[in-house]
Amino acid sequence: MQNIESHATRDLAPDLITEIVDDVSYLVSPPDVCVKVFDLIESNDASARDIGDAISHDPSLTARLLRLVNSSFFNFPRRIDTVSRAVTVLGVRELYSLVIAVSAIRSFSNLPVKLVNIDTFWRHSLYTGLISRNLGRECRILHPERLFVAGLLHDIGSLALYTRQPELMRDLLLVSDGDEAILHQAELAELGFTHAEVGAALAERWNLPEALCEAIRFHHLPAYAAEARIEAAIVHLGETLANRSEIGAFAETAAPETPVDPVVWDILELKAEDFDAAAVIGEAGNQFTDTAGLLLARA
Repeated sequence: MQNIESHATRDLAPDLITEIVDDVSYLVSPPDVCVKVFDLIESNDASARDIGDAISHDPSLTARLLRLVNSSFFNFPRRIDTVSRAVTVLGVRELYSLVIAVSAIRSFSNLPVKLVNIDTFWRHSLYTGLISRNLGRECRILHPERLFVAGLLHDIGSLALYTRQPELMRDLLLVSDGDEAILHQAELAELGFTHAEVGAALAERWNLPEALCEAIRFHHLPAYAAEARIEAAIVHLGETLANRSEIGAFAETAAPETPVDPVVWDILELKAEDFDAAAVIGEAGNQFTDTAGLLLARA
C-alpha cells in the first residue's frame, strides 16, 4: 500500500470527490423520470395524478413500483392498482424514495465493477435497507421508508471507487479482509476521504433529502452527523446487523462479532443488553426474498 503522502490530503478531498462523481455520472445520472418527479414535488402544486402520470411514462419502473407496494414489504390490506393511488396512500416523498431505490439499482448496476460480486453487494445493501426501515419503525421514526433508501444506498460510493480506483481499492479490500470499519479507515488514510463521502455526493446528485445524504456520509461515524444523527445511527446499526447475517454480509460470510459503535445506543435511546439482534436480523430475512425478487431482478 502506498504511503499517505503520495495520496490526496484531506484538504483536497472535496475536489477529488467531485471529480470521481463527475467521472461516473454519465453512467449513474438520475433517469429523466426521477428528475421530472423531483421537479413536480418541488413545485408544491402537483397532484397525485400529475406525479403518477410522470412515473407512468416509464413502464418498467411503474410495474416494479406497483409490485413493491402490493408486496409483503408494505402488506397493505387492499390492492393498489395505480401509481397515483400509491402516491395517495404512501405520500409524495415516500413514493419518491421508492422511485429512487428502484432507479438507483438499475443505474448503479451499470458501473463496470470487477473487484466485488455485484450480486453480493446488492444483497448486503438491500439487507441493510430492510433492517434500517424496521429499526426506524421500532424507534418510531416518521416515514421509515426513507431509511430503507438510505440503507439501500449507503455503500454506493464504493461502486464509484471500485470503478475509478480499482488497483488501490483492491489493495484496501485485501487489507481490510472483509471488515468494513477497517476498510473505511484505510480509505481515509490512503485517499483522504471515504466511500461514505463519495456516496453522499452521489446521493446529492440524485436529489435525495439532506437527512439521507448525511446518513450515508456518516454511517460509519454517526456521532459526527450534525442534523441526522438518528438516521446515521440507524443505518450504522442496520449495516452492522446485516454483516452478522448469512445473506446480507458484506464479505459473503456472516461476521457475528461485528461490533456496534457504542454511541448508537445513546443516540437511539436503546439498551444494548435488551436489544434482540437475532430477532431484527430474522425479520429482515423474512422480508428479503420477496423484496429481492422485486428490486434485484435483472429484467
